[in-house]
Amino acid sequence: MLKYLNQAEAIKVDQILFNEYKFSVDQLMELAGLSCAHAVAKCFPSPCQGNDDKAGKLRVLVCCGPGNNGGDGLVCARHLALMGYEPTIYYPKPTAKPLYENLHHQCELMEISTISQCPSVEEAAHSYHLIVDALFGFSFKPPVRSDFLSVMELMQQTKIPIASIDIPSGWDVEKGKLNDCELEPKLLISLTAPKLCAKHFKGQYHYLGGRFVPPALQRQYELNLPNYPGTELCVKLS
Repeated sequence: MLKYLNQAEAIKVDQILFNEYKFSVDQLMELAGLSCAHAVAKCFPSPCQGNDDKAGKLRVLVCCGPGNNGGDGLVCARHLALMGYEPTIYYPKPTAKPLYENLHHQCELMEISTISQCPSVEEAAHSYHLIVDALFGFSFKPPVRSDFLSVMELMQQTKIPIASIDIPSGWDVEKGKLNDCELEPKLLISLTAPKLCAKHFKGQYHYLGGRFVPPALQRQYELNLPNYPGTELCVKLS
């Protein structure tokens, strides 16, 4: 049976990947973000995949937080652009570290716009077809800081479908949706292994991404991960 990780287990698995298997943060972030882009493409295909017809592209608002989850979002945005989408980044609190600065710089050179103000519910409905939620990961502890209140309000009130990376933002990593959070993504992309909160996910699509977990580590934690089909970077869980 597929294992769902609690917060301590998720942190420990990450530490083992970094310290024992010598993966770098940017290496795992690239693989994770790429798998997220593939999951998005499976669930929300763009009419313009594979061509440069900007007029018909699926417009995606990628909301990035200050940590690794936000880095995954920046990578996801870059790959979505290469796949025929038109991503726009909302990055309310950029991280002043070379890794994140470089990821954002890459997006800028690929002509991916970054907006400084969170759109209203009405503006978002007019401008975007999909929102990628890359704000908070499994280290999140409430309450939501003031920098992110407007985007959290947008994601809870919008009718636009939302794709959440690893953890729906504002959810408890183990208990799921909290009383003061109404975020209900249509797509959840669990990374490495699903977290306990994913058991409370009621959206349409649940995918697992991050095809990088060594077999020995899978056995050590009895993860029982599903087999990825062929050369796929993500696998559908439900």
